Amino acid sequence: MIDEEPIKNTVVELLRRAVTKLPPDIEDALNAAYQKETSEVAKMQFKAILDNIQMAGETLTPMCQDTGVHIFYVTLGKLKTGNVEKAIREGVKEATEKVPLRPNAVHPLTRKNPGTNLGEKMPYINYALSDADYMEIHVMPKGAGSENMSKLAMLNPAQGIKGIKQFALDTLLNAGSKPCPPVILGMGIGGSADISMKLAKKALLRPVTVHHPEPQIAELEEELLEALNETGIGPMGMGGNTTVLGVNCEYAYCHTASHPVAINIQCWAARRASARIYEDKVEYGWFE
Repeated sequence: MIDEEPIKNTVVELLRRAVTKLPPDIEDALNAAYQKETSEVAKMQFKAILDNIQMAGETLTPMCQDTGVHIFYVTLGKLKTGNVEKAIREGVKEATEKVPLRPNAVHPLTRKNPGTNLGEKMPYINYALSDADYMEIHVMPKGAGSENMSKLAMLNPAQGIKGIKQFALDTLLNAGSKPCPPVILGMGIGGSADISMKLAKKALLRPVTVHHPEPQIAELEEELLEALNETGIGPMGMGGNTTVLGVNCEYAYCHTASHPVAINIQCWAARRASARIYEDKVEYGWFE
């Protein structure tokens, strides 16, 4: 049995880790981009980003003032648990006070802000099931600058892969400097309108160093990464060799008459953290 208290405490720690330290794949990608950059202006931008990351880790303060809204991916194992949603909500509320996190969650019509990062369906929790002897929690704090650049296209099936690539290019060019590049592109292909959007966001949980297991999808990821970096938007939109750190694609079968494609952009502060809660311990990391 996993009680609510350890779940709540884990959520608080997960959020602290997520907003103060980047996953190794993202930090390594930023360092690599800095080393190969030839533009002095772009190198200055990368240096500022890397210094920011270092200071956040040393002081345990958020690396960005926009600590986002909080998207959770929870896999329930075979162990019984307490009220998971209640525990997560209490964890978010406590983390908002203790980390601290900026209160970002507001009513969509009145714009009233309760100051707790809690509200109707926020934090948003995605659930899955497994036979594991632990419960796994992934959290993704998602800022507005990148989230506002999300796009959905209901392409004509005849447009095929060429249409997907054109949509990705148009989306990135339209986004420009707004999502704080260099960015990560999460792309959901197929399913339905809502499924493709969910896939696009979930794709951002995968490290940028890990390609999709299916060769055709992995090839598309590589081709898009190379092509999108030719745009020259560069870090913070100041020009340079690296605009995109990674392209992660997920797909689902779709109706023969449909071709939905969604893109969810993540900023350079690609924050995520994971934990596995056992009956007698908690393991933290960046699990896939």
